[in-house]
Formats: sequence, C-alpha cells, structure tokens
Amino acid sequence: MKLPFTKMHGCGNDYVYIDGSAVDVPAGKKAELVRRLSDRHFGIGGDGVIFINPSAEADFEMEMYNADGSRAEMCGNGIRCVAKYVYDARLTERRELDIVSAGKNRHIVLQTEDGRAVSARVDMGRPELRAEKIPVTAAGERVIDEEITVNGTVYRMTCVSMGNPHAVVFTADVKNLPLAEIGPYFENHERFPQRINTEFVHVVDRRHVEMRVWERGTGETLACGTGCCAVVTACVLNGLTEREITVHVPGGDIVAAWDAADDTVYMTGPAKTVFTGEIDVNL
Repeated sequence: MKLPFTKMHGCGNDYVYIDGSAVDVPAGKKAELVRRLSDRHFGIGGDGVIFINPSAEADFEMEMYNADGSRAEMCGNGIRCVAKYVYDARLTERRELDIVSAGKNRHIVLQTEDGRAVSARVDMGRPELRAEKIPVTAAGERVIDEEITVNGTVYRMTCVSMGNPHAVVFTADVKNLPLAEIGPYFENHERFPQRINTEFVHVVDRRHVEMRVWERGTGETLACGTGCCAVVTACVLNGLTEREITVHVPGGDIVAAWDAADDTVYMTGPAKTVFTGEIDVNL
C-alpha cells in the first residue's frame, strides 16, 4: 500500500509524521515500519516516527517512536510539530490545544502567520527530580552535581525527568566533544535502568547556554525539546543561570523557562514542514 506521510522538524530534530486517523498501522508492525521509515539511506530519514491519533482524553494523541523502533514517552520538538500539523491540516481551528503523549497531557499555544502555525509554546509540566522516578540508581533522593564514571572517565551530572529521563553534564566545550564515542556509554550505563538521554552543556552567560544531546534509541540529534527543559532545570539547581534561558542547539534556538510560581517548565520553539509524500509499504 501507499502510506502518506509528512516530514517535519523542530530545530532540526526531524520526524516522519503519520495521520493515525487516516491510516491504521497494526501495532505489531509499527517497530519494523519505524526502523524502515527512519533510515536516512533506505527510507525517508528521521530521528523517529510519530503517529498523530484521535484521543478521548485530549484534542489529539502523539504516539512517538525512536529511530530504533523503541517507544518513547515524550518529545518537545515533536509535540510542537504535531500541533502545527493538526492546525495546518485544518483538523482543528484552535490555536490552544491539548495533546496527550504516554498518558500525559501537554497544553500548547500556537503562533501563526498567514494561516499556518510557525512556532509553539508548550507547557511541559513539572520536572521530576526524584531519582527512583527518573529513573536513575542513586544513594540519595536526588542526583544533583553528582559524580558518575563512564568508560573510565569521571563526569558530574544532574538528573531530571521531563516525562523521559535526562542526565545533564556541564562542560567547558561542547563543540569539540567526541559525542559519538561518549554518548552510547552514557545511554547504556548501568545506573540508568531505562537508558538515558544525555545533554552536554556549556554555560555562555546567565541567559544563554550551548547544548549537544545524545538521545537514547537515536543517537546525536540537532535538538531535543525535553532536553532543553531538563537543562534549564539543571542550570537553576546548580545556580548557573536565570530561570529563563535560550538554549543554542546545532539546529537552532529553543527558549526554556522554569516558572517558580507553578513549578512548571515552558518551552518555546519553531515547527516546520519539510515535505509530504507517499511511500510503498507492506502492512
């Protein structure tokens, strides 16, 4: 059959989007399909695949998969693109909507130009700092500026969950970091029972940081929305920045703010459509 799709990205964090209300992909075939579509040489190419489904508990559901076919809980860049997709496709006329992913609702406010969504502000919820909930193996209740030995090298990390697990590591230089060598060792470290997304961060000043990220199940990506939210949380916990920062990632800029009044992290960034098409698949 011919499977219609849309390729979208938020700051270069790109996914293949499939309208789950129009196409029924059997659950047992999704992992294999995701791996094929995500392949940058033999498929469409992307950091994963996101199915946009109807929902009884929100306006829409985001069903997200990493490039290796594993299920993921949340993607900040992805959820902005889902909101853009449903608005641009006129599946909704609302500029404020709720999208559920892995059982958690996120409220989104769209910014539009000429009838199209161009960016979005997402209520990403409260950061989870309890080690057992992230999860990360730890002696204490929280992991803040704590040592970890990875492949023989000692790092210091702060761990946060934004619906998915993150370890934030501060460093003086992210541009020359051999991330392809380091990333897999962090991702599969024994202290992370569900693997980990790792952000390496250089603090430029109190309102700006540079970040590169290694995402579990995918590898290095050009941006990570939940990662930016974890970064602002870690920065504040370590006294390094203000509560609102611009995170410079290889694919662009994302604004992340940890509101002290409601203990909620808000993320603002762009969402763009790359192209649409059809691909032959066997379902």
